[in-house]
Amino acid sequence: MPAESKAQRIAMAIAEHHPEDLYAKNKGLADMTHKQLHDFAATPEKGLPEHVKKASYKHARAARKN
Repeated sequence: MPAESKAQRIAMAIAEHHPEDLYAKNKGLADMTHKQLHDFAATPEKGLPEHVKKASYKHARAARKN
């Protein structure tokens, strides 16, 4: 699954390579598998927005559960 923003891609890359450097609010990323983190972190940044509103993240989570 590709990242939805540059900020999300960067957070996933940090979680994949340096999980000890994650902010407290992002500690949940450590529960993801290495493959999931890699898939998000490998998303090309071209055309991605800097940030996405939280409503979009909730929509993405709901889509993942189905």
